[in-house]
Amino acid sequence: MNPPSEKSGAAREVDPALDRLLRSAAQAHDDAPAEMPFGFDTRVIALARRNGNGSSFAGLLRRVALVAAAVIVVASSGAYLEFDRSSDAIFASGNEFAIADSAIQDEVAQ
Repeated sequence: MNPPSEKSGAAREVDPALDRLLRSAAQAHDDAPAEMPFGFDTRVIALARRNGNGSSFAGLLRRVALVAAAVIVVASSGAYLEFDRSSDAIFASGNEFAIADSAIQDEVAQ
């Protein structure tokens, strides 16, 4: 069985480019902040407008906003209808039982 130092030496002989790459990567310092280059977003928007893609993107954005507004209206009306069922017989009888229960508790407490 070979000692570990001999194995690493054999690996260095096999692939010296990989060893050199790993050593240089270990010594590198990450000082540069990760941010977009100056004016990148402006160039992208200008390129989209020049190619005619800007209007299609705006149309897609409008359609998404309209669909989202429709979903909000439908969900709000559904929630309102669910919460506004005080005229339903089941809820009315439930309220009568609650009133009777509170009256009994008031009498017992005295």
